[in-house]
Amino acid sequence: MCIRDSAAGGLSAGALRAALAARLPAHLVPNSLVVLDALPLTPNGKVDRLALPAPERRPDLGPGYVAPRTDAEALVGEVWTEVLGLDRAGALDDFFDLGGHSLLATRVIARIRAAAGVTVPLRTLFVHRTVETFAVAVEDLLLAEIEALTDEDAERLLAAESGPERNGTTTA
Repeated sequence: MCIRDSAAGGLSAGALRAALAARLPAHLVPNSLVVLDALPLTPNGKVDRLALPAPERRPDLGPGYVAPRTDAEALVGEVWTEVLGLDRAGALDDFFDLGGHSLLATRVIARIRAAAGVTVPLRTLFVHRTVETFAVAVEDLLLAEIEALTDEDAERLLAAESGPERNGTTTA
């Protein structure tokens, strides 16, 4: 597919990415693009893969940094920075644009389960790709689990949390 940017007279990475996003599922849109005048070829006419330039992270392809605004966003951002080896993850950052993939997604799900005590289906991260939307999905799952508790289950959880050392009694 070729998209020409009439102002620049050549291919526009932003226009190509927008066109791909309109036609493909989000997970198939490339994280980075490289615009070339021509593909480097070997003497046999095949693409010379070793001569291809490394793709650069293009800040103009994604939103600017927005700090996490809620506790849930802060938790998700913290988990993503650990799993992806980043300095920070903002509310509008996309997991896959930051370098995430399916194996790292399973690590995120496991760490969220350990930190928040909620089981999040793996598919949730593929559907809710930003810190903001994934945090909302995790909160919704947590609220659904809480609402599904019976009064007896809630009392047991509260009693187990307060324990003997918290209510002033001790066991011998």
